[in-house]
Amino acid sequence: MRGVVFDGKRTEVVDDLEIRDPGPGEVLVAVAAAGLCHSDLSVVDGTIPFPLPVVLGHEGAGVVEAVGAGVVHVVPGDHVALSTLASCGACAQCDRGRPTMCRKAIGMPGQPFSRGGTPLYQFASNSAFAERTLVKAVQAVKIPADIPLASAALMGCGVVTGVGAVLNRAKVDRGDTVVVIGTGGIGLNVIQGARIAGALTIVAVDANPAKETVARQFGATHFLTSAKAVREILPSGADHVFECVGRTELIRQAIDLLDRRGQAILLGVPAATAEASFLVSSLYLDKSILGCRYGSSRPQRDIALYAELYRTGRLMLDELVTETYPVEDFAKAADDAHHGRVARGVLVF
Repeated sequence: MRGVVFDGKRTEVVDDLEIRDPGPGEVLVAVAAAGLCHSDLSVVDGTIPFPLPVVLGHEGAGVVEAVGAGVVHVVPGDHVALSTLASCGACAQCDRGRPTMCRKAIGMPGQPFSRGGTPLYQFASNSAFAERTLVKAVQAVKIPADIPLASAALMGCGVVTGVGAVLNRAKVDRGDTVVVIGTGGIGLNVIQGARIAGALTIVAVDANPAKETVARQFGATHFLTSAKAVREILPSGADHVFECVGRTELIRQAIDLLDRRGQAILLGVPAATAEASFLVSSLYLDKSILGCRYGSSRPQRDIALYAELYRTGRLMLDELVTETYPVEDFAKAADDAHHGRVARGVLVF
C-alpha cells in the first residue's frame, strides 16, 4: 500500500508498505484523507525529534476496515476521525479526564508498519499518511457519515488543538478579549473557538496581509500585521493571548500583551531546546503562561461535539480545506504548507 515515509534523509511516497492485522483493542482504518500539519514538517526538519524510519501523518479520517477483540464502539464501515492520543484509559491522569497527560500516550511509538521486512515507526500513534493505519480503539472516534472525510480529518488535530485550547485550557468566557498570533490552521481554529465561546474582541495578528479575509471569516473582529498595534485596540491588554507560531520572540510579545489576570497560551512548537525570556515582574498581577498539549482535549467527547457543531453550522471545517492533493503530490503539498500558501492542505487517497 501507499504511504509517506521519512528515513532521516528524504521523504518519499512509497507503494510497498505493509501493516499488520489489528490485535485486541485495535482498529484498522482505511484512510480517506489526512491534513498536512506543520508538526509533520517539523519531524522532517528536525524540530521534533522522532525515531526513524517513520510513516508520517497524524490528522486523518477514514472508514473502519477491521477491529480487534474487545472493540465494540465502532464496527467495519463506520466513519471515524482519528486522534493522536493512544491513552491507556486506566492511569490516574486518564481517570481524571486528562488523556493528554497519560504517560503511555507520550513518547512510546509503535511499529505496526513494515517495508521489505524492516519495521517502521508510527508517528504520533497515528500515521495518517498511509492508505491504512492501525490505532488503539480509543483513538477512533465515530462521526456521522454525512461529514465529508476531507473536512472531518481536520478535527483530529487542528480543530481539537485550536478550539480545544480555547474551550478546555484557557476557558475563554463571554465578553473576554482574545489575541491570536499566527493565523495558520491552528490559529484559525483558535479564532473560531473564541467566537464559539462568545469572546467580545478577537484580534488576529499575522505578518501576511492576505490572511485577513479568512481570519475575519472565522470570527476575527480585527486584523493586524504586527502585534505592536494591539494596544491601540486593547489599551489595557488582552484577557487571553494565543501564540500559534512557535517563535520565542512572539512568546515574549504574547506575555507583554496581557491585561491583569491575563493568560498567554502557547500552542506553537519551537525547537526542543528553545528558551524564551520575559520580565518576571510582569506576571505579578495574576498573569499566567499556559502550555497546552493537543487542546487539553478528551477526543471521544470533543470530536463528537465538534462534529455536531459543524452539522449545525457553528463550526467551520470545509473552509479550512484550502487545497486537496493526491498523496503522490506530497512534495507540492509540503512546499505549499511550508510557505503558508494554504491554511490546511489535505492529502487524499
